[in-house]
Amino acid sequence: MPIAESKIEVSTREGMMSTWTFDPGGKKPLAIFYMDGLAVRDALIGMARRLSEAGYFVAMPNLFYRSGAFAAFNGETAFSDPAERERLMTLIRAVTNDGAMADTQSLLDTLERGGSADVRRVGTVGYCMGGGISLTAAGTFADRVRAGASYHGGRLATDAPDSPHLMATRARGRLYVGYAENDNSFPEAQRTRLEEALSVAGVPHTIELYHAAHGFAVPDMPVYDAGAAERHWETLLALFAKALG
Repeated sequence: MPIAESKIEVSTREGMMSTWTFDPGGKKPLAIFYMDGLAVRDALIGMARRLSEAGYFVAMPNLFYRSGAFAAFNGETAFSDPAERERLMTLIRAVTNDGAMADTQSLLDTLERGGSADVRRVGTVGYCMGGGISLTAAGTFADRVRAGASYHGGRLATDAPDSPHLMATRARGRLYVGYAENDNSFPEAQRTRLEEALSVAGVPHTIELYHAAHGFAVPDMPVYDAGAAERHWETLLALFAKALG
């Protein structure tokens, strides 16, 4: 059966959040796909489609909806061009963990009314800025999220009171963190802090180093690494298959 793809509008406490959905048919576990910093685009849509083909109802929300319309970013220049970098960072700074969790609650409520997604069997996955949001969601919605994954996520274990590593200690499902080498957004000190927090809390987890650059899993990024990306798919699909059935 072909994947049914659509774009829905989710009513949140701060407006309407466009969300791309991918429905393989039947009652399937829900996979929430948290975008990277370059926003929803063809590359991420292709990734969400591949995940859905593995047997999941995938929902990918536009976390930048609070900022209104904006011109698309080019991965080649988004971080190297100072003006583009500042434009991008302005959007990213508008996304808070608290806001993203409220958005996720609204998304779950909307999908529960729709009936196609099994919102009691949930997996989360996020890339770059979405990585921390994925781990935070795993702890915030611990009664629903059975597995959470982060790939080349940044700022996963900071001094902030809502740091992802603190929220993730509440998770009941298995967590997977795939991190890039020489990644300034997730240095060794943060890895150690995350490892210790999850271990002390008894959260089952795997933290794995990828010998690739930050952004390795997303095909339109200049640092895309095909081998690392396929490893990411292997680990993600294995995680979800074991936890979600």
